[in-house]
Amino acid sequence: QVQLVESGGGLVQAGGSLRLSCAASGRTFGSYVMGWFRQAPGKERDFVAAINWSGAHTYYADSVKGRFTISRDNAKNTVYLQMNSLKPEDAAVYYCAASLRSLPTTRFEYDYWGQGTQVTVSS
Repeated sequence: QVQLVESGGGLVQAGGSLRLSCAASGRTFGSYVMGWFRQAPGKERDFVAAINWSGAHTYYADSVKGRFTISRDNAKNTVYLQMNSLKPEDAAVYYCAASLRSLPTTRFEYDYWGQGTQVTVSS
């Protein structure tokens, strides 16, 4: 089992940057694909990015390609989401998730979730 705790959210102006972190407990962190999702009020929880166990493969939603970067440090049991050139439409609660499936890009394919961290982008 994996427990996930996100941090790094906050208020930023449009065009600014934030780096989210997700700290995981458990000795098997390196076995999981890690993903980031986001959910705005009244909307579904949408896929943002994912990274495979080694960090060699990453996947992004079209809406964040070229602006967001997912990375992981297995020695620290942590996954990161660097968010640059933020837009007001990026505002949401961001969730970290873990999956043992291959190429998981939907919320149904993830088994463990953090509590989320709020990102607010002012225009």
